Amino acid sequence: MKNVYDITITIVIYKPDFTELRKTISSVLKCKLNIHLYLIDNSPEVNDFSDILLNNRVEYIYLNANRGFGAGHNAIMKQENKLGKYHLVLNPDVSFEENTLETIFNYMEENKDVGCLMPKVLFPNGEMQYLAKMLPRPIDYFVRMFCPIKSIKNKINDRFEMHFADHNKVINAPYLSGCFMFLRSSVIKEIGVFDEGIFMYGEDTDLTRGIYQKYKTIYFPQATIIHNYEGGSHKHFNLLIIHIKAIIYYMNKYGWIFDKERKEINRRLIKEYSK
Repeated sequence: MKNVYDITITIVIYKPDFTELRKTISSVLKCKLNIHLYLIDNSPEVNDFSDILLNNRVEYIYLNANRGFGAGHNAIMKQENKLGKYHLVLNPDVSFEENTLETIFNYMEENKDVGCLMPKVLFPNGEMQYLAKMLPRPIDYFVRMFCPIKSIKNKINDRFEMHFADHNKVINAPYLSGCFMFLRSSVIKEIGVFDEGIFMYGEDTDLTRGIYQKYKTIYFPQATIIHNYEGGSHKHFNLLIIHIKAIIYYMNKYGWIFDKERKEINRRLIKEYSK
């Protein structure tokens, strides 16, 4: 079946910040390619997007339930007939300049071995977000979340976030952030969608890892986005509990200590990308 759209996009929302969300939607709609945006609403009540829906490139889907981040995106990703040639999983707090999607689209067209791509991600103040990462070990999660000693925390973070690599160059990283996952739809059909056993946090790790086993999962610094990252699990207890549950699920799936694949991939990353 021929893809109708060049790119489809899903944005999953829950009680959204309309100011941030409108910036994100505006960024998407600047794209000159044939695109279609699905707004997937997990909120307890229907939100009014009547003005936005005047644009026929936007479709609003109210799920009437909050089954989580991955399940929200899966509402579209599971339906092959709704996917474009490429599919973008996008956070509602991301913005980018005109031609960003075109640049990424062209790179994917020229590099058929790439299954998933994430651009350079910056905070609103211009600082780098290191979101191309190694596969997580239990100690990475524990230290990042609970260690009060800054020197130890920084040492673990720097390794996990691949600070040893040159982030001005393309990196084939096994863990890309779910804030912006540009996916080849044929790869989604082959590898699968988000694991709905994870409500939120870590579903991106799991899916990228699965794609990395057969395709390149690329950090692409020639395109840049702004991500208004909130770090909710570090500020709200209920989100912290959700994050911990996701970590336990992920580690049970792949192995806490005895994960040979993780060990080999991380060893190879250090060897290949150390400056």
